[in-house]
Amino acid sequence: MSIVILGVNHKTAPVEVREQLAIGPERLAEATTRLLRMPGIREGMILSTCNRVELLTHEEDRGPEGAAQQAALGINFLEEYFAVDRALLRPHLYEYREREAVRHLFRVASSLDSMVVGEPQILGQVKQSYNVARSVGAVQGTLEGLLQAAFSAAKKVRTETDIGSSSVSIASIAVELAQKIFGSLGGKKVFLVGAGKMSELAARHLLAHGATSILVTNRTHDRAVRLAGDFDGRVIRFEDLYATADQADIIITSTGSPHPIFRREHGQLFMQRRRNRPMFFIDIAVPRDVDPEMNRVDGAFLYDIDDLQTVANSNLADRSREAAQAETIVAHQVERYHERGLTLDAVPTIVGLQAASEDIRQGELRRAEMRLSSLTPEQREAVEAVTRGMMKKFLHQPMLAIKTAAKAGDASVLDVIRNAFDLRSREEVQTGARQTHEHQENSIPDARGSVALSPSPGETTEQSAVDSATQAMTERR
Repeated sequence: MSIVILGVNHKTAPVEVREQLAIGPERLAEATTRLLRMPGIREGMILSTCNRVELLTHEEDRGPEGAAQQAALGINFLEEYFAVDRALLRPHLYEYREREAVRHLFRVASSLDSMVVGEPQILGQVKQSYNVARSVGAVQGTLEGLLQAAFSAAKKVRTETDIGSSSVSIASIAVELAQKIFGSLGGKKVFLVGAGKMSELAARHLLAHGATSILVTNRTHDRAVRLAGDFDGRVIRFEDLYATADQADIIITSTGSPHPIFRREHGQLFMQRRRNRPMFFIDIAVPRDVDPEMNRVDGAFLYDIDDLQTVANSNLADRSREAAQAETIVAHQVERYHERGLTLDAVPTIVGLQAASEDIRQGELRRAEMRLSSLTPEQREAVEAVTRGMMKKFLHQPMLAIKTAAKAGDASVLDVIRNAFDLRSREEVQTGARQTHEHQENSIPDARGSVALSPSPGETTEQSAVDSATQAMTERR
């Protein structure tokens, strides 16, 4: 099986590409179900935020010859689901597999791959995607364990570093830009278009920095009422948006609309009503809420999500030490996950080896049953103890080699051991042992497999039985 991450983010694709792949919360379950229907995909999750769209999948391992087919699975889904030309996508796509995919997921959940390093929203978005995928049966064994490990790594980063202590959300950076444009925010009227989490965060930052009046609108009126109530704001019905927007000095918009809701002609109308007093649009939506042509309107200033990158980069320098510590934690957690996974992969080999050796031990004792029947209980226990001890000592080195190979990720060593001991699943081992025993019972043993049933002169009955059993097991192996 293969763990694969395929996607685009703010580093590889501009917003005009990312917005073509954006999936709103209301479509996430349906899209995840569609992803799971792709041939070769066992489990899957889709993470769609303003800065990234990523497919996390657990795929059938088709070997080196099937690598190209595996790589095409995610691209096929993106092309079909979004009706986007793959020629447009390919230059912006990245793909991670196995260990690198695990590392990337842990870094994303820990906010080390975010536009604003340390921002707290991304972990919640990953958990939301996980919950949706789990609800439609797309996350089960392998991805369940992987995602729980990612959440644990993110929590460790949060608790052991100060990477999230600064004001580092997208909303806070938007407010920082507004301050640079207007100086003081005192007396400024702000219009929140969209009543989601990002708008709520923006409102908190704006009020903390002097804004005195907040207008709120949302397609779902009740959500706008709740948000406005939290901040003593005024609710505007969505159908009254264009009649009211010119009252605002700053518009922060994040609606999730598939098409721009503010176009150049709206800006021209607003500026006429405002008598050319400046108006500042901060568009933190993907897809974008404001047509880029708004920048051509005199007096209107527009910043979209990618424009916030400059401020984010400057803030990153202040948190570089915390980020470095967080990277160390993530690297350690990736290694732990990898070792744990490899050790689990080695368990069937260890169990099979133990089962095969025990079958041999029991088989040889059964063959010596007639001679052993004269032993006392204490003598029988001595035979059991000696043969068990022999097998334990004999298995010590092979099992140590299995564990070492598993931790090192050396599948070739595991294969050699499996082949050398003819290991199969436990059921196959048991079936094969029974068939071997039946064959031995119905045939005359050759000299190499025979067991001496009479003691040599001077030997005790117990010593003879022990020697007979142990010699036979040694020769069998």
